[in-house]
Amino acid sequence: MIAVGLPSSTPEPAEIPVLSRHWDDPESWTLPNYVRQHGYRGLKAALRMPPDEVTDVVKASGLRGRGGAGFPVGTKWSFIPQGDVPGGDDTPHYLVVNADESEPGTCKDMPLMLASPHMLIEGVVIAAYAIRAHRAFIYVRGEVASVVRRLRTAVDEAYDAGLLGDDVLGSGFALDVVVHAGAGAYICGEETALLDSLEGRRGQPRLRPPFPAVAGLYASPTVVNNVESIASVPSILRNGADWFRSFGTEKSPGFTMYSLSGHIARPGQYEAPLGVTLRELIDRAGGMRPGHTLKFWTPGGSSTPIFTADHLDVPLDYEGVGEAGSMLGTKALQIFDDTTCVVRTVLRWSEFYAHESCGKCTPCREGTYWMKQMMRRLEAGDGTEDDLVTLTDITDSVVGKSFCALGDASGAPITSSLAHFRDEYLAHFPHDGHPGGCPFDPDAATVFADVQGGAR
Repeated sequence: MIAVGLPSSTPEPAEIPVLSRHWDDPESWTLPNYVRQHGYRGLKAALRMPPDEVTDVVKASGLRGRGGAGFPVGTKWSFIPQGDVPGGDDTPHYLVVNADESEPGTCKDMPLMLASPHMLIEGVVIAAYAIRAHRAFIYVRGEVASVVRRLRTAVDEAYDAGLLGDDVLGSGFALDVVVHAGAGAYICGEETALLDSLEGRRGQPRLRPPFPAVAGLYASPTVVNNVESIASVPSILRNGADWFRSFGTEKSPGFTMYSLSGHIARPGQYEAPLGVTLRELIDRAGGMRPGHTLKFWTPGGSSTPIFTADHLDVPLDYEGVGEAGSMLGTKALQIFDDTTCVVRTVLRWSEFYAHESCGKCTPCREGTYWMKQMMRRLEAGDGTEDDLVTLTDITDSVVGKSFCALGDASGAPITSSLAHFRDEYLAHFPHDGHPGGCPFDPDAATVFADVQGGAR
């Protein structure tokens, strides 16, 4: 049994970073180091409360899911039936952590699990206790073998220390945790496809209802949460809901990780309060690469409608981004400068979605294929304005018509790029002696230009 100090009656300073504060500590991933960083004190505080009170604390904090949709975490927990209702305490409950991070541009959960695996495990135990689950699964992308190994080592440490098993910290609460390596499929980031994969079937989305809270894993009540969502829970239990609400905005409280990639000086993970702007984040990241200006960017990965330089001061919270016409999503900020061809970029995303469609429903299976074909034709300069009409019609036949959000994701880059950069599509067509094709030099846009013979 490991010695875990009592939670302090004085909240920690309301300072960021919180999730990434100890990432650069020597061997931050080990249990002794995590305990020195106030680790597992949130769990000890939770075990002193009734399970429903833990859920109430998380609801009061306003923590919203960090995996894309932004649904309130505590509210999702409260959907699990308890007591004498059908599916209540006589039916097994499960907690599943979605660690299948695969949204293009998103790379926050993997470093979190590498540097602070026990932060996730502590959150898992707290969440499982709150929903009265005695079995939890962490579903990780199998390609990231280093993360799978580190998580499994951390789980073994937790068992040895009495933080998992038949009697967690002497409380009488029992929990087993399984780290499951997926086979690598974008569709398994969708929660019901993930559950099918976890059960040993082909990963394909389920028709809903019923929802996972009623009939999820093994047809039992199940909560599916993202890594960052669960990892944010321990600090809330240590410090209280009001402390968490001291960050961020009224409707989007708290702190989060923003993944910045592309044409900036220092790509990486930037922890900040919700409501920060891209202008502020780019400034922290050292600015755009020298000699170039911002052209367009994604606020939440390639599945969210793109923004332009006109949106630099949009608050990066769920309401601000939504009001501006996009979605915060996974907070994957892919940043492109003036050397980048919008049409070529959208083509690459269209190829990705066509490849990753599971093929279960006709609109997505057929639509993503034809979207890819049309984008190839347009990018090559073989298209006409009539093809833009056809592309729009195809996109409309997919968005809102598919089993899951992959169909919507595939259409977002196309519709938003046409709205903001229609002239660039037209510039690919033959005109004024131009034979047609992309007017941009692909080598000039690469972020590895300095490696390939000098930065441009």
